[in-house]
Amino acid sequence: MPNWVTCAWPPEYPKVLEWQWNEAAIPYWREAAALAQAHGGKRIAVEMHPGFLVYNPETALKLRAAVGELLGVNLDPSHLFWQGIDIPAAIRAFASAGALFHLHAKDVFIDKSNAAANGCLDAKPYRRISERSWTFRSVGWGHDAACWKEIISALRTAAYDGALSIEHEDALASVDEGLRQSVDFLRSIVLREPPTEMWWA
Repeated sequence: MPNWVTCAWPPEYPKVLEWQWNEAAIPYWREAAALAQAHGGKRIAVEMHPGFLVYNPETALKLRAAVGELLGVNLDPSHLFWQGIDIPAAIRAFASAGALFHLHAKDVFIDKSNAAANGCLDAKPYRRISERSWTFRSVGWGHDAACWKEIISALRTAAYDGALSIEHEDALASVDEGLRQSVDFLRSIVLREPPTEMWWA
């Protein structure tokens, strides 16, 4: 059964983590990477998710260091926002390691009242939106255009030219409208043309 360790005490927790890393995750992913390479695979993108052993840039880069450069990430901002992670900073960390393979365009709304009272570790069912500290939302419905423009700029600075793959899990929007709003929002902020020479300098 899954066991997400989120603190260093009591002393049983570090022992659980040591087993998860050294006896389970690293051997598994080394074998998976070797199998992928044997069949011509060039990349494996792991999606960080709270609840998993790999849930933030530090743990993702730890796994990559142990397994090899075949392993990188599918960065889903919605899984990092509610942990308090700055998405442009995460992009820079992965880009400098050559580990940014893919990106999901998905947002999260933080309910400030619920988060203030209970923090952001929240295991209540997703349908109990009014009680939860955070909820998955369509792009632009959790964080504003200024925030997403910083993300797009960080991607461009990192020379990421891959997909912005919309993942729609917004319980407050229909399938069609949530997707349509995400597409419209991204169209309004994504830079399409390559930058030109700096004619002013």
